[in-house]
Amino acid sequence: MDFLSLFLMDFVKQLQSPTLGFLIGGMVIAALGSELVIPEAINQIIVFMLLMKIGLTGGQAIRNSNLTEMVIPAASAVAVGVLVVFIARYTLAKLPKVNTIDAIATGGLFGAVSGSTMAAALTLLEEQKMPYEAWAAALYPFMDIPALVTAIVVANIYLNQKKGKGSAAAHSTVQESFSKQPVAAGDYPDQQDYPRGRQEYLSKQQKPADNRVKIWPIVQESLQGPALSAMLLGIALGLFTQPESVYKSFYDPLFRGLLSILMLVMGMEAWSRLGELRKVAQWYVVYSVVAPVVHGFIAFGLGMIAHYTTGFSLGGVVILAVIAASSSDISGPPTLRAGIPSANPSAYIGASTAIGTPIAIGLCIPLFLGLAQAIGGR
Repeated sequence: MDFLSLFLMDFVKQLQSPTLGFLIGGMVIAALGSELVIPEAINQIIVFMLLMKIGLTGGQAIRNSNLTEMVIPAASAVAVGVLVVFIARYTLAKLPKVNTIDAIATGGLFGAVSGSTMAAALTLLEEQKMPYEAWAAALYPFMDIPALVTAIVVANIYLNQKKGKGSAAAHSTVQESFSKQPVAAGDYPDQQDYPRGRQEYLSKQQKPADNRVKIWPIVQESLQGPALSAMLLGIALGLFTQPESVYKSFYDPLFRGLLSILMLVMGMEAWSRLGELRKVAQWYVVYSVVAPVVHGFIAFGLGMIAHYTTGFSLGGVVILAVIAASSSDISGPPTLRAGIPSANPSAYIGASTAIGTPIAIGLCIPLFLGLAQAIGGR
């Protein structure tokens, strides 16, 4: 009962909070046909400011903390990022009318991290006065990059296997048709495999196309993405410089106001993506509702292991669970578009933005916060 009451209280508070309130408000005005538009340039500045603030906070905390405390939480973040992709590969991809490549891309986006969802969780933890390690925000890249890399690698392996099976089937058909042809005296069916001239011989000596997936370009593209670049820059500045004065006078006071505007933009975009989601299998809707909760519980369990073994705070456990429940809304889509061009963006972006993000913010944040408070006896 304590958990249920805490969850309901936090859920109601979250509905009344600017974070979810602005998100719902954006969806409502978009549904009513409002022509309100927040310029993309302003949106990019807001995202940069929020992630810089989170990065600066994490960098300062890492500078003053014992790095060995981060090992298990960071390993847990990596494990969750990879696992989420395989969950989608062997659950969503097996459902009727779901394209396997689209399912893998969806898993990659849900395994990657939403900076705005993480910012909303940090805000609520501060409002609830629940302590957490400031470096917990630095777990972002440990989950984000492995998820995107795994999705692109798994997708390319699947496509290469599919291509190989198609070539084998075509070759088998040709051989079968050839074997059925009459053979003249002195001819042998396998003679056509021998080169008839020097040019044909040289062409057969050429190396086959290299279909191996190169990992580093994927990692590099993720690191160069605007969201991760801003956060890593903030972490580096917080770690190697003394940014406390500009942090307290500029980034920290503006954080919540900028977050509310970002939520408004995300609400309007979420509504617009609902139309795209209708173009693909309805199983994406089911996945988008269930996946954030399942992923969050997996991360919460791993976080509790870190809590009991290294003293990782319950607030940190909540952050780990929330970033696992979130789905990337900034850096993930362009990375997947480049890495898995054959995947349908309507499927993975629609599932993430239209349903996954509201579920993560509105349901998962109060759910895991209430669970942590119940465990902690608050």
